[in-house]
Amino acid sequence: MSDYTPKERLARILTGQSVDRMAAISVTQTGTVEQMEACGAFWPQANEDAQLMANLGEAGHTVVGFEAVRVPFDITAEAEFFGCQIKAGTQEQQPSVVGHVVKSVDDIAKLEGYSLDHGRIGVVCEAIKILADKYGKELPIIGSMIGPFSLAQHLNGDDWFMNIFTDENLGLKLMEFSTAFSVAYAKKMVENGADTMVIIDPTASYQLIGAEFYEKFVVPFHKKLVDAMNELNVPTVLHICGDTTAGLALMESSGVNAISIDQNVDPATAVNAVKKALIVGNLDPVNVLWNKTPEFIKEKSKEVLDAGVALLAPGCGIVSKTPTVNLQAMVEMAKAHKY
Repeated sequence: MSDYTPKERLARILTGQSVDRMAAISVTQTGTVEQMEACGAFWPQANEDAQLMANLGEAGHTVVGFEAVRVPFDITAEAEFFGCQIKAGTQEQQPSVVGHVVKSVDDIAKLEGYSLDHGRIGVVCEAIKILADKYGKELPIIGSMIGPFSLAQHLNGDDWFMNIFTDENLGLKLMEFSTAFSVAYAKKMVENGADTMVIIDPTASYQLIGAEFYEKFVVPFHKKLVDAMNELNVPTVLHICGDTTAGLALMESSGVNAISIDQNVDPATAVNAVKKALIVGNLDPVNVLWNKTPEFIKEKSKEVLDAGVALLAPGCGIVSKTPTVNLQAMVEMAKAHKY
């Protein structure tokens, strides 16, 4: 019998220490309709109310069996906080950003002077406190946030990718702003009880912007956020969507403890592409976890485990209609795996 609590086990894994077995967690969003029905906390209200958010975050543990609790469930709260227009989510669908607030360097200055106690940012921090007060001694409390590059894109809109090519001043100023906010927000989550930080930066893609611009507009800013978490002894996990194979070494150079890969990446290739960072993933959330049987999920889980990942997990956010029994099949495989 292990002497490790789930909190201790995950912390040891993420910091390269020996453990008895794999931890069963999801670093990406965990909410599903079946969990909502079980705990009475439904989207979109659970995105906006701290107690409901905590209840649904808790259901990932009490209903599915994940050995951690994690919030929030979407990546639009940060953009909404700064005044971006948001398309409201539904019980089955997450909200999305449809309007933007930064067109010039002058617009960035107008966003300064914010308070992290307001808006859904404050809701997320309060939900973390609720979960930490209840589970903080035994379970990992996972805080998650959109990464600074994707936040900059939310603030600037579709012009962002052209702007980093043609207006370096605007690009770097906006990255400095979004990163300073990200650091402050992450520290607030830690202050409220988060002990693990997941950075979801979907558009910070090597595929989209190439090595030169990834090195200039992503790596140093991810490093600032990671360094801030290192000072607080909080391990970090970085998730970027798409086929990140060619960019894994650059992703690792920010100093993150682990890299979450999506289903487009070959896990064995990913494991061999990094020196220190752990690889997390990468069951397809749609074509495996949602649409297949528990038996098939166990087979695919074995393939991913055999590739040498440090943590078995979904390759991206869990689809809201995913059956609980399918997620439990992944959890079972993770718990049974010895390193």
